[in-house]
Amino acid sequence: MSLPTGAEQALVAFGQCPGWEQRARLLMQWGERLPALSDAERCEANRVHGCESQVWLVAEQQDQCWQFRASSDARLLRGLLSLLLARVNGLSGADLAAIDLSDWFGQLGLARQLSPSRSNGLNAVLQRMRELTERA
Repeated sequence: MSLPTGAEQALVAFGQCPGWEQRARLLMQWGERLPALSDAERCEANRVHGCESQVWLVAEQQDQCWQFRASSDARLLRGLLSLLLARVNGLSGADLAAIDLSDWFGQLGLARQLSPSRSNGLNAVLQRMRELTERA
């Protein structure tokens, strides 16, 4: 399975970072790229449960491909969400089901920095994405 363009760009960008400080700075920059969700989209129906921070997720299907938008009240988490979206946007539901989050963040050099609670939260977001694609 080939990577979406955004995922390839992320791998290149994070691969050029010599250490954690540079990756952390880049992570914050990626978080700033997330398009804002409207107040109407930041509602209980779009909230992802299982995250310590507030996270909202909106999904749209275009042809057989999925596009997600997400936001969080936590800055670091916005960066991680941005990287997750780079990896999954444009995939079919079947491809989405095959995503391995720990492998993806490992490729980016971020796996060791994911605390168990952050990792659980990101897995909750991915699980919510899968639920939304299965319902369609």
